[in-house]
Amino acid sequence: MTVLAASAVHAARTVPDGGMDNAIVVRAARTWLAGGSPYDDPHFLYLPSAVLAAVPQALLPGAVLRVLVPGAVTVLLALAWACALRLHRVPLGSRLAVLGLTGLALGFAPFGHLVRLGNWTVTATVALPLALLLASRGRWTGAGVVIGAAVALKPLLAPVVLLFLFAGRWRALAAAVLVPALASAAAALAMPDPAGFFTRTLPFLLHGDDGFVRLYEASPAAVLPRLGVPPALAQGLAVAAASAGVLCAYRRWRRADPGPLRLAETGAGLMLSAFLVSRPSYDHYLLVALPLLLAGLPYAGSVARGAWFWIALVPQAPGLTWPWLEGERRRAFRDAFTLGVLAVTVARQALTPRNGPAGAGERVPPGRAPEPDRAPAAPF
Repeated sequence: MTVLAASAVHAARTVPDGGMDNAIVVRAARTWLAGGSPYDDPHFLYLPSAVLAAVPQALLPGAVLRVLVPGAVTVLLALAWACALRLHRVPLGSRLAVLGLTGLALGFAPFGHLVRLGNWTVTATVALPLALLLASRGRWTGAGVVIGAAVALKPLLAPVVLLFLFAGRWRALAAAVLVPALASAAAALAMPDPAGFFTRTLPFLLHGDDGFVRLYEASPAAVLPRLGVPPALAQGLAVAAASAGVLCAYRRWRRADPGPLRLAETGAGLMLSAFLVSRPSYDHYLLVALPLLLAGLPYAGSVARGAWFWIALVPQAPGLTWPWLEGERRRAFRDAFTLGVLAVTVARQALTPRNGPAGAGERVPPGRAPEPDRAPAAPF
């Protein structure tokens, strides 16, 4: 808790207005309250429903937001970790719970970036493990509502609707689609430019033609052209990689082994595949998938027990200096490495058969035979 509090206080002291990214949404809400169009700002990349959600912040003074937003983001990140742990049936008082959250805060740079930016990606970070937790308990429609509400705030989790399609959960799929559609349609009617998301924001998301933003994007479509690859070829490679990732996620779902790894790895695989092709794609997007994978550490054969999972995270260790990649505008190459290796590592799980005594989804406490669905042993 001390580490998390220190991170939030540091952000409050150094970042005005509750973070640059949060300020974009709040500024859009203030523009709307003043009678203007939120989509006049090309960096406002949200559905109309997010404008109304940001109105309470728009009514608060900047000094309050400066303190409130970093604290709220930190609490939501801790909640996301708690949901990921409960999905994997790991006690919240375990050593993995404490050390895992501390490790994310101290050893994973995007965690601090998200707190300082105040980006609304944090809503997706907590919504995905919460939705998967509900799904693991048979509450699929509730999971669809959670995903739909998160999409209404920021459309980052839209690829998760494929999970409901894989599972044949049509009510959940309908909820995930209808909640943001209805919320956005209602909000759009109150906007001076009701179609602004489709006429301004969607083209930006599809083409990513903002020179400043492109320097911070981690997707292959943005990084490869900086290495001399023709943009069309880079985009084609990104689409091919994302498509392969979705197919692997589907295969992972079809391998219906017991335990929560099936939900966690399918959901994480879908999101990592989307980040390979989405524009923009930033380092803090990784926090949507990472807690789900890290919380699976007690399970034999989980992604977090593989060497490549940890190799992928090495470039994100704060304080490490990388030759030729020291500048902030070059860290996208490190982010692309992490994203690519994580995506491949998760995809390989779908192609790796789970046979033998330590089967799929089974915890393996030291000195005992595998026993599914029991609490992890003391080391976790």
